Amino acid sequence: MENTTYSLKLKYLGIDTRYEHVVYMLKGCHIYRAEGFEALNRILVTVNGRSIIATLNVITEGVLLKEGEASLSQSAWNALQAKEGDEIFFSHLPVVNSMRAVRSKMYRQSLTDNDLHSILKDIVDEKYSNIELAAFITACAGDNMDESEIISLTKAMIDVGQKLTWNKDMVLDKHCVGGLPGNRTTPIVVSIVAAAGYTIPKTSSRAITSPAGTADTVETMTPVNLSIEQIKDVINKENGCFVWGGNVKLSPADDIIIRIERALDVDSEGQMIASVLSKKVAAGSTHVVVDIPVGKTAKVRTEQDAEKLKYYFKVVGRAIGLKVKVLITDGSQPVGRGIGPALEAIDVLQVLRNEANAPQDLKERSLQIAGAVIDLAINSTKGKGEIIAKEILESGKAFTKFMAICRAQGGFTEPHYAKYKFEVKATIGGTVSEIDNRRIAKIAKLAGAPKDHAAGVLLHVMVHSKVTAGDLLYTIYAHHEGVLNYALEYLKAERNIITIQ
Repeated sequence: MENTTYSLKLKYLGIDTRYEHVVYMLKGCHIYRAEGFEALNRILVTVNGRSIIATLNVITEGVLLKEGEASLSQSAWNALQAKEGDEIFFSHLPVVNSMRAVRSKMYRQSLTDNDLHSILKDIVDEKYSNIELAAFITACAGDNMDESEIISLTKAMIDVGQKLTWNKDMVLDKHCVGGLPGNRTTPIVVSIVAAAGYTIPKTSSRAITSPAGTADTVETMTPVNLSIEQIKDVINKENGCFVWGGNVKLSPADDIIIRIERALDVDSEGQMIASVLSKKVAAGSTHVVVDIPVGKTAKVRTEQDAEKLKYYFKVVGRAIGLKVKVLITDGSQPVGRGIGPALEAIDVLQVLRNEANAPQDLKERSLQIAGAVIDLAINSTKGKGEIIAKEILESGKAFTKFMAICRAQGGFTEPHYAKYKFEVKATIGGTVSEIDNRRIAKIAKLAGAPKDHAAGVLLHVMVHSKVTAGDLLYTIYAHHEGVLNYALEYLKAERNIITIQ
């Protein structure tokens, strides 16, 4: 039997549910009764010939809606290009068959190519609720995906998205697996590599579990929400770009998954590898350098874990036609001084401008990665790339290229610190022996990063720094005094963020 559709009139309520499409209906209305709908059902809604899948929220009483009216969340309203008074139609959503595969994965059964392609296709078609997405992410988390499943997941992510092509034999790229506050090498590396004459269309993500993603940081200086046509124009003019990948839907399933991972504070191994490499292929890249920082409080804790990741990156890369070079680097402490979008952007600019007080650890790491990318391009194994990268950076060519890319993307804005601040000082003298990456990152997030771009933490010491009682260790920045106080409440309970011996 075909699904029967019914209609109501739309009323605008202006409810923001961020990315979640929600439809609002009175419990007593004739459609709710006739269709047997229940709260949180996923249903198909259509306005003026446009359809989306939305989650049903039921209003039991009150004055928000009258008989014969329905409403939509802001995201759903925008997606349907709705207007108040439009007729909205409803129908049951067919059973999402791919959830059978998700349930089998919960019981540690292996997923096939077809299983993963069906799951990813349904995710992109927005047939999965947030609960179902969380189930898929959790079932695949930890060490629950084998090599063949990771390859299949990566291929499925590529298949359900768009792909850029550049008509070039070699397109370069880089990625860091994350977990290291302040490790904002991308704008520097892209500027160096592009200035060297190589094509590097860098698409980046926003923060998942960190105080800043590359896209968040770059956005404090230049627009990152570019269309595919705009990206191509920037690359044709300047060889490189730094844009938010989520805006162009090169790997749309991954972008949806990331939103739920952020809420769960989860970034699982198999999905991370598939996420990274699918986006590289989607961006048209052929050669990629992957940075894996290792440290006690980094995302990757041990050399053994790093070697395992290195193996998977290279094997999966080979399976999808990517040449992958993996660097295992020091992740024992944050990189640079700033933690949070604008604070990290200030570090980036100091390095690019060759300022005397620029964070040298960020400079050295950027040169190491840029050198590895150039070595891939020239097929060198002797470190010649780093020599080339250093000359480009220190001559000012990298900064010139950075500003040219910013102008091509829409202009440049100087980043700044937030209004309110609190200085944390040493209570004893000695040597800094450890900085907890996760706890210092949490303070930055509690202070408002990454949503508040100018919020975060500015470090004044590194591991091995000598301090005396009263010396400044770090400064917390926040846009609002109440948010700053919220971060300070956490600080009162955490005593081992910076260890001094």
